[in-house]
Amino acid sequence: MKKLFVMAAMMVASATAFAGDSDALKAILKAKTYAEAEALVKSNLGSLASDAEKAKAYNKLVDLAMAQFDAQSTIQTENQLAKQMGKEEKPVDTKLMSEMAYNALVAGLECDKYDQKPNEKGKVAPKFASKNAQRLWLAPRNTLVNAGQDALTAKDNASARKYWQLFTESDAAPMFKAQDREAQKPFFGQVARFAAIFAYQDKDMAKALELADVAMKDPEEYENALNLKLEILGDGLKTKDDSVKYAENLKGIYAEHKVNGVMEKLYNVLLGLGNDAEANKILDDALAKDPNNFVALADKGLALLQANKASEAIPYLKKAFEVKPDNAIIATYAGTAYSVEAQNIEDAAKKKELYKQAIDMFDKAKQLDPDMLQAKWGYNRYNAYYNYYGENAAETKQAEQDMH
Repeated sequence: MKKLFVMAAMMVASATAFAGDSDALKAILKAKTYAEAEALVKSNLGSLASDAEKAKAYNKLVDLAMAQFDAQSTIQTENQLAKQMGKEEKPVDTKLMSEMAYNALVAGLECDKYDQKPNEKGKVAPKFASKNAQRLWLAPRNTLVNAGQDALTAKDNASARKYWQLFTESDAAPMFKAQDREAQKPFFGQVARFAAIFAYQDKDMAKALELADVAMKDPEEYENALNLKLEILGDGLKTKDDSVKYAENLKGIYAEHKVNGVMEKLYNVLLGLGNDAEANKILDDALAKDPNNFVALADKGLALLQANKASEAIPYLKKAFEVKPDNAIIATYAGTAYSVEAQNIEDAAKKKELYKQAIDMFDKAKQLDPDMLQAKWGYNRYNAYYNYYGENAAETKQAEQDMH
């Protein structure tokens, strides 16, 4: 009796180990075209017996998509030879090629999702990851880059986003972790940033932020991608609660990225919320770390000038101009601070000296921006000349002419 029981147990184990494909999977594996197989996968996914079967089904989609992709790719190669030999070239269906590159990659990622799950023995033993990583990494993904550019040229932003977003996101897929990324370095960050822009235009804020974060990892795209992220986060602020949330987001970003663009936005948002002390501390901390931080110097000086504290503003604005002596706007503000301070004191000699310093700064602004395209130095400069030289002096008359 014991012997019969053992034999029965062996028969059950054997039947389990060698169980055939389910009928649903068999139907998918018999499909001849990608469209047919895709429809079967969509309608029968829940009927597939295991994660292994689902992986096999999606791998079938990869096979069929790649067959169509490779057929068009082969024509392209043949056309290159035909062109060299002066022979007639065959038409290439670039739209089909792009779609199949996209479909193959999507199916490959789904295949790998199920392929990486533990089998009936609790072990992860992927069957398709290596092959799919090799055949999907270069040609299909690079085709997505070109397809996105073609879509952009045709003003089809939806398709451009579709191709570029998949190109960007697929980079982080586990099955591609061992692939060489050197070839995509020159353009990967830019593609990610454009994908983020399109997601932002579609009001898909969460995805836009994800893609912007990816683009920020590229040193060449870091600044533009960071500015995009700040714009996305600051979009549609309507209530105080929105601004408070925005300020908290900026604090988190500034803690990670100590850059002036984030600092200045955070400073201005905190001022707008009435958190003056916290806002000023942002600038003071930045200046403690770098006394020549132009943005912090300029913002600190302008805030003091607007608060009618010209004497306190002067050192910051003067230092800011020393850091960036090509900035006509800061030269103008520095000159204005000297003029305002001159008006606030009674000592005639000191007053005259302050107006002289104001004139020096205004003259530098005029030299840098003679047509006042950015810095509106005209009237304030004339006023400083008037108070220093007198109403009828030739210098004052010339300063008046310079306003026009």
